[in-house]
Amino acid sequence: MRQQDYHLKLINVSCASCVKTIETTLVTIPDIDSFQVNFAQRTLSFNGTANPETVIDALKAVGYTARLQDEQTDKKEEQAYLKKLVRQTVIAGVLGIILLLLGLSPWQPPLTTSTGQLIWIVLGVITAAVIYYAGGHIYKSALKAFLNHHATMDTLITVGTGAAWLYSMIISFMPALVPTNARHVYFEASLIILAFINLGALLERRARGKTSQAIKGLINLQAKTAKRINPDGSEEQVEIEQLLVGDIIRVHPGEKIAVDGEIIEGHSTIDESMLTGESMPVNKKNGDSVFGSTINKTGSFLFKATKVGKDTALAQIITLVQNAQNTKPPIAKLADSVSAYFVPTVIIIAVLTALIWFNLGFSSGFILVAAMSVLIIACPCALGLAAPISVIVGMGKSAEHGILIRNGEALQKASQLDAIILDKTGTITKGEPEVVNIVAKDTIDQQTLLQIAASLEQHSEHPLAHAIVTKARQEKLELKKVDGFEAITGHGIKAVFAEKLVLIGNDKLMRAHHITIDKSAEEADQLASLAQTPIYLAIDGQLAGMISIADPIKAEAKQAIRQLKNMGLSLIMITGDHQKTANAVAAQVGIDQVIAEVLPKDKADQVKKLQANKKIVAMVGDGINDAPALAQADVGFAIGAGTDVAIESADVTLIGSSIQGIVNAIMISKATMRNIKQNLFGAFIYNSIGIPVAAGILYPLIGALLNPMIAGAAMAASSLTVVSNANRLRAFRIKSTRS
Repeated sequence: MRQQDYHLKLINVSCASCVKTIETTLVTIPDIDSFQVNFAQRTLSFNGTANPETVIDALKAVGYTARLQDEQTDKKEEQAYLKKLVRQTVIAGVLGIILLLLGLSPWQPPLTTSTGQLIWIVLGVITAAVIYYAGGHIYKSALKAFLNHHATMDTLITVGTGAAWLYSMIISFMPALVPTNARHVYFEASLIILAFINLGALLERRARGKTSQAIKGLINLQAKTAKRINPDGSEEQVEIEQLLVGDIIRVHPGEKIAVDGEIIEGHSTIDESMLTGESMPVNKKNGDSVFGSTINKTGSFLFKATKVGKDTALAQIITLVQNAQNTKPPIAKLADSVSAYFVPTVIIIAVLTALIWFNLGFSSGFILVAAMSVLIIACPCALGLAAPISVIVGMGKSAEHGILIRNGEALQKASQLDAIILDKTGTITKGEPEVVNIVAKDTIDQQTLLQIAASLEQHSEHPLAHAIVTKARQEKLELKKVDGFEAITGHGIKAVFAEKLVLIGNDKLMRAHHITIDKSAEEADQLASLAQTPIYLAIDGQLAGMISIADPIKAEAKQAIRQLKNMGLSLIMITGDHQKTANAVAAQVGIDQVIAEVLPKDKADQVKKLQANKKIVAMVGDGINDAPALAQADVGFAIGAGTDVAIESADVTLIGSSIQGIVNAIMISKATMRNIKQNLFGAFIYNSIGIPVAAGILYPLIGALLNPMIAGAAMAASSLTVVSNANRLRAFRIKSTRS
């Protein structure tokens, strides 16, 4: 069997202790290369050659039910489960409140009479039936855990509520076993505790469902139909599932583009914000790529499908984000370590609580209340949810801004960065040289100079030649025929234009042909100081003018770099360009430290040097030559407009070409890690305070003993608080840090 990714839905996982048991089981299964258990989403993702049925059977053997994920089935099951939780909560709650009021009323059946005992026994049997209806799933799960020699949150609830019911039945049958002041039944406690637990689960699942809104939003963005052009020229509306690579599709203004492709006829502007997070529409023409689910704004065009189904950019983004949401940041290991010992520790504390109060001479009723409260108030759920629930929201929030974070470790490290190395070309600059200035002598005008230069350069493959030809075409100049074209390596080109010898190139070419450029040399130096490359043009031995070409700095680069500086980060620009050009670019954007004339293989060494000084380092790049440095860095940021190799080597991919995405990614990372720490702190504090209070630590001081029903409500509230706090991240907005 070939290696494959599988995704399973976990049905009866109740707390982080369950996750630990599942992870321990998965380690023993051969042919699983890697796996991730997401407690917040109740999912298991694994990669390898193992048969999913083998994994499902192995989990079943340790008490857990799993099945292959299916979106429709998951949705239906979730809806049915939520409805059932509502019914269980209402029925247990209503009967519990009735019994509570009965116990407080002067008409409660007395345990001192046989009639009163019989009434309580009947009520106990009714209570048992409702307990099983409202908490059967909890008791079954606890039994499975017990038979497989581990304990979970369900174990705590089962022992607590079961002890209350059993004690109450014993009192109903044989009240003389305990002193008169301890003759109290706790049927209502079991019911109300279960009602609170089910209510907490209901509210938590609803709140948890909101955490994946970003992914659901991306899925909902997908187009449903497309207008396919048939071989006979007719137009047919089809479902996107019917589209194949090579199909020709027409798109009208205002329509969603169905799949990824390449424009073959027409032009338009396209809103790609759902992919890139950048609001400005992008101009598209023949030969340009378009992406599924983006919105056509103006013109009508035809395009050829190049990627369909799971291969489209949006589908891959959804998969990447979903996989990332299943990963854990290193900080989550703290909660995992605690959770592994949490439930057994709580059971031991409950037993010790009972023994202490027993030896102090307290009644059985008091002992039961204290021990039961300890079992009920403990909440491994809150610990288990603390990190994954925030990661889900944080990854989704990143995707909304066109930022794809590969895993939880990158998410955490992005919040801890000390230094960022930025590649120059394609990262700070556009990576596409443009003509920025034309200086013509008195004997010729600018348009003619550009026309002559472009007529020669159209035969050259050099990037600077392409910039000149592009400028001429933008000016709608006619490119004429030249004779005797000759490329002179490292110098420029020469050819005959309109029976005149024309030279285009650098100062070395001019001097080699004895052309005087002294008067223009000073101007050329000034252009070079602005990171522009001067190109001389001479006609029949006389200098006719100069064209300067530059790789323009991205419009947002200066502001983004200022924001990164304001975060306290050390910024370094790295490039293979000459030192003078590099310094000019760095000066314009506000970077103080420049490493120039660096070979591609040496970029990774520069990252290592910073890491050797105990710095957490990010590398930002877009090219193949950046891939080793991206992989070496603690966090590699790939500009999405760059190559697939760079993106595969990176921990964070910016789908757009703007380095503002780096600022946004770091802000979201910091907000997410802050949220995780808040959740962990809240969960630890809750249990650190709640368990001793439930055990009765305040009783000798103020005579207060926690009611088990209040403990149940507090336990449900703690999980809900963690989920609600994580959902606050959904309202997080990128803030400007301009000075």
